[in-house]
Amino acid sequence: MGFRWTSPLAQVLAVGVICFCCPGMFNALNSLGGGGQVDSKVGQNANVALYTCFAIFGLLSGAIHNKLGPKWTIFIGCLSYVLYVGSLLCYNHTKAGAFTIASGGILGVGAGMLWTAQGAMMMAYPREQDKGKFIGYFWAIFNMGAVLGSVIALAINFNVTEVQSLGDSTYIVFLVIMGVGTLTALSLAPASSVTHSNGDHIKIQEFPTWIGEIKAILRLFLEWRMLVLIPMFLSSNWFYSYHFSTVNGRYFSIRTQSLNNILYWASQIGGSYSFARVLDYQGVNRRTRALWGLAIISVAFIATWVGGIFFQRTYTIDMPKPNHDFKEGASYVGPLFLYMFYGLNDAAWQTYIYWMMGAMSNDATVLSRYAGFYKCIQSCGAAISWRINAVGTPYMTELIICFALLGLSVPGALFLAARIQDHSDEDLEPEKDIQEMKF
Repeated sequence: MGFRWTSPLAQVLAVGVICFCCPGMFNALNSLGGGGQVDSKVGQNANVALYTCFAIFGLLSGAIHNKLGPKWTIFIGCLSYVLYVGSLLCYNHTKAGAFTIASGGILGVGAGMLWTAQGAMMMAYPREQDKGKFIGYFWAIFNMGAVLGSVIALAINFNVTEVQSLGDSTYIVFLVIMGVGTLTALSLAPASSVTHSNGDHIKIQEFPTWIGEIKAILRLFLEWRMLVLIPMFLSSNWFYSYHFSTVNGRYFSIRTQSLNNILYWASQIGGSYSFARVLDYQGVNRRTRALWGLAIISVAFIATWVGGIFFQRTYTIDMPKPNHDFKEGASYVGPLFLYMFYGLNDAAWQTYIYWMMGAMSNDATVLSRYAGFYKCIQSCGAAISWRINAVGTPYMTELIICFALLGLSVPGALFLAARIQDHSDEDLEPEKDIQEMKF
């Protein structure tokens, strides 16, 4: 069969392109430390506002997506990314930190909507044996956006070795790319129109009343499978403040930060896609793959973060900014590879989370709630970690907190992985809530 815009793969690839343009560009900026500003406090506090609002609206966004559908939920979310980058451009001229921080809060609302819709599509649209593959495809396209954004930042700032903010031209290019992604969101098909090659529709429940939807969301706090994954959810973005502000933003020159980020996000592409293929391997049952996957990411993060402890001992928060540059040669290679492995581990960690949630259901309505719950807990962790970073916590303390949270995630994930079934449970929602009259 030829190309169909309403096929599951086409729709997931489309949302990958949208995230390439919007969250991908945002990640390129955010990973420079402080959104590319010398005064990183503004960017750090904007991130606190962002993830605080993200936590609240991430939880509610499942209901919003189930009512509005993916097109409008993602379109509204994309607009908030455009506003945030516009506020950084404005800050270059006005130093209006309050506007940037407020835009960060608005971005939190929009990001909650976008990522909940994206998560539902990525987990619900593929067939069970292809869920890892679809996650890998999405993650590769999405992170190409951050790679491109970092290439743009490097090209524009290649001759800048002293400490200074990104120029207007960088922000303007990012705004244009985000605008393209925002318009692309309008082309997404309704979930009810998406069909597999044999004509089967994806599974989606009829929207209940708003009360019924809120009840279904609140029941997630009593769902044991969600509860045991909370430490994993919490840790999954906690380390970004350490990676982007403490390591990349603090240790390297501005152009080297951009080069580092090209390789950080490129490592995520390879890490997610290759790990997703392991999770989809059909030679063993799904429970075995879940256990294998957990073992792989556990060994990987332990090795990487132990290496990080040795690296972190080379500089502290009380020292002047080292401003190391890639032209230093051999002394740059070790920190670069550590930073790349941080990125690879992040991609594998989040790929595993999405794959585990996708193994619980095939229903887009249910999975949108799961995605919203995940993003709620994840953003709570990110808000706390960015605040810890903003108040001047010693760097080694930041690292130990990140490492400890990752370690504490393993028991709950192991408990669930040992109980994963070969086929998803489709009877997660009580029928009485599904059959309530529409609002």
